[in-house]
Amino acid sequence: MRFDLVDLQLFIAVAETRSITNGAQRLHLALASASARIKGLEQALGVVLLVRGRRGVELTPAGESLLDHARIVIHNVEALRGDLLAFSRGVKATVRFLANTSGLSEYLPKVLAAFLGQHPHISVDVEERESGDIAHAILTGAADLGLAAEHALPDSIERIPFSEDRLVLIAARGDELAGRRQVDLSEVVERDFVGLITSSALHAHVTGHAARLGARLRFRARLNNFDAIGEMVAAGIGVAVMPEVAAKRCARAMKISVVRIRDPWANRRLAICARSFKSLPRPAKQLADHLRTVAP
Repeated sequence: MRFDLVDLQLFIAVAETRSITNGAQRLHLALASASARIKGLEQALGVVLLVRGRRGVELTPAGESLLDHARIVIHNVEALRGDLLAFSRGVKATVRFLANTSGLSEYLPKVLAAFLGQHPHISVDVEERESGDIAHAILTGAADLGLAAEHALPDSIERIPFSEDRLVLIAARGDELAGRRQVDLSEVVERDFVGLITSSALHAHVTGHAARLGARLRFRARLNNFDAIGEMVAAGIGVAVMPEVAAKRCARAMKISVVRIRDPWANRRLAICARSFKSLPRPAKQLADHLRTVAP
């Protein structure tokens, strides 16, 4: 069984675009060459990987399996190149780390600063993702570690409890909601909202649950941090959903009230996750151990 990295990169491109033509263009290959490479892969593996049709291609079950493995191989090759390049810059290793919105904004900055201060030869690449996307990235090898809502993690992913991550509603102190102890999202979907920018994981999470109620939230403003959102809410521009830890911090300095959300999806726990903590590279294992010891 012999195939090279270009074959795998081409197969990934074809699978993602659902087109041999578009996959070939992405890798700057001639269509005939790309088609021959795909056929060569199928012959080498002894299975059909793609079903060709007038509207493009669809992956067979064998193709889906190869796609998962190919992504892991290419990811590991890119990580290898990056780690070797880092030696010339004095950095010995890189940990690929994904986190949801509240984990990234409320917990990780100080925690990672302390870790990096103690380990000058390790760097950490952090990216914000939704918890479900984090789980998929961990399973496919696209990330070493994640900090995600525990309910979104399948049983095949190992996890270490990190902290509570309850979502709450905040409203201006003069708002009619200010005197409430708790509220259902269905009661406020017609209100004006202030929220995070649309690319944030929390924005997708909240608007997704509103959509399940048949509602589309109306945002008066979208900002990139919880403090700015708190200031807008205090000024009466709208209500907002944010992690309780951020809401309580804002409430100490702003004229806002914190109201619990009764919906089950608002009660979350954050967990550190990996495919296997034992098989992590040493730098990632060191970071996982650090997160375990500093968990709130």
